[in-house]
Amino acid sequence: MLRYASDNMPNGADAKFLMDSNFTRQSGLAPRQIFRNLPPSQLYEMALAFEPGTHITSTGALATLSGEKMGRSPKDKRIVRDPETEKDLWWGPYSPNYVMDDRTFLTNRERAVDYLNTLDRIYIVDAFANWDPASRLKIRVVTSRAYHALFMHNMLIRPTPEELEDFGEPDFVIYNAGAFPANKYTNFMTSQTSIDLCLKHKEMVILGTMYAGEMKKGVFTLMHYLMPMQGKLSLHSGCNVGAEGDVTLFFGLSGTGKTTLSADPKRPLIGDDEHVWCDTGVFNIEGGCYAKCIGLKKETEPEIWNAIRFGTVLENVDYDPDSRLVDYDSQRLTENTRASYPIEYISNAHVPCVGGHPKNVILLACDAFGVLPPVSRLSLEQAMYHFISGYTAKVAGTEVGVKEPTATFSACFGSAFLMLHPYKYATMLADKMSKHGTHAWLVNTGWTGGKYGVGKRISLKYTRAIIDAIHTGELEKAEYVSTPIFGLQVPVSVSGVPPEILSPESVWPNKNEFATTLNHLGHMFVKNFECFSDGDSFVGAEMASRILTGGPSPLPEDHVAKTGFGAIISAAATAPAIQA
Repeated sequence: MLRYASDNMPNGADAKFLMDSNFTRQSGLAPRQIFRNLPPSQLYEMALAFEPGTHITSTGALATLSGEKMGRSPKDKRIVRDPETEKDLWWGPYSPNYVMDDRTFLTNRERAVDYLNTLDRIYIVDAFANWDPASRLKIRVVTSRAYHALFMHNMLIRPTPEELEDFGEPDFVIYNAGAFPANKYTNFMTSQTSIDLCLKHKEMVILGTMYAGEMKKGVFTLMHYLMPMQGKLSLHSGCNVGAEGDVTLFFGLSGTGKTTLSADPKRPLIGDDEHVWCDTGVFNIEGGCYAKCIGLKKETEPEIWNAIRFGTVLENVDYDPDSRLVDYDSQRLTENTRASYPIEYISNAHVPCVGGHPKNVILLACDAFGVLPPVSRLSLEQAMYHFISGYTAKVAGTEVGVKEPTATFSACFGSAFLMLHPYKYATMLADKMSKHGTHAWLVNTGWTGGKYGVGKRISLKYTRAIIDAIHTGELEKAEYVSTPIFGLQVPVSVSGVPPEILSPESVWPNKNEFATTLNHLGHMFVKNFECFSDGDSFVGAEMASRILTGGPSPLPEDHVAKTGFGAIISAAATAPAIQA
């Protein structure tokens, strides 16, 4: 580890801005030395001097380690239940919101603050969330690590010197004491890790994990409450914009192609992960990107590749100790290798990161069962249903014990960050789509000609052609046919795409197997939706029933097993038409 020469240390900040804060007075924070909003060069120096395992790579990025935790700890996330907000939040066995009381939150905050007060130095980042000026929030991050400060410098919207001078009282404070464990014997604790969010105190406390993504997603979780309460829809999505100002939102879980497809050289990027749809259009919550870089290649993702340079944080990557060349294919430390960089590092970033009302909403699914069409047009009801479902599929080898394709559902394509019931977000989405004439599409980037191990993955070339056809308006004018079980509207032809793959059953070698697999997937969707059976208490019985009409209508599995493909075709012939 390097040591700082005393005459090379950055100047600490005057603590008055911090000590005058009501947050500081209430928490008891009394640091010995404060470094506020240091530039990346000085944060590099501090990280190299004081944080073991930190190095500079061949491209100038800062490679560092997050310690034992190399990913988020969703089961250790706690939301304080208080009378002011509890009626609005989603609680229960399927909710991501694990309960904590106010007393325990204050106990954990005191533990975090006591730890921070013992340190020789702490780092403060004062910055903004939300590019829309009317929605802007002032976020203060208090942390023990320079790498965390650089990470949040990248991920939040960076203030000008004048804005920093006039920053004043923050709207929300994160106390990151992740190097210090929670007391696992404290009420509501399940381990030495605890990530606690309190809407009443407008604070977040992190103990027992140094994974930087907890701070980013903590801000996002906050927005999933604050924005809908203002009639603004928070979304876990990518977003880009065309030459005519036409905005597209991309939703998709890991492995569906969300990052790759939203990073289109022909369409400037508004953001890669977190957005809000308000009365004037969409805006990015963040000032940067946090991209997975396992398997990263310049040929397939040049925008991300070129963004990894000085100022970028590379988290938990493997590299050659002599050449400092990063091995993006290595999983020696973790598969969840990450790069954090300012959005300006993307050459075609759309800055300021705001756009008009979306013309298209694209839901991405990597269907390893191979039964969903490459593209389908969705009705409003289907858009709500599939948005709530948040479907993709894991394949063999991705996790221990996974031998066959396994359906994976994450409500609203970001279940871990939801504060309200999924029906609330979905009805807001449908309302905005209806108001602004937005089209919804389900795009399958998974398998065709059979399930994983039998068929093959749909070519990225064909998927890009489909996205292009959506953007040119070709698919608005196309002729459509309806699919069995799911009732999806599938175009008869798409420029640049072989017509036979548009209807999945036509490329399956065994149509009876196709029928049983499609029907089985329909049952999995229906089973998953049982998690949301309390939705009527949030949106009313009429809207809850309407949402259900957008889902599949699977047949009894033994009936399909006996009669095969003919059974689903007969059912499709008698099903009512779906209006797009």
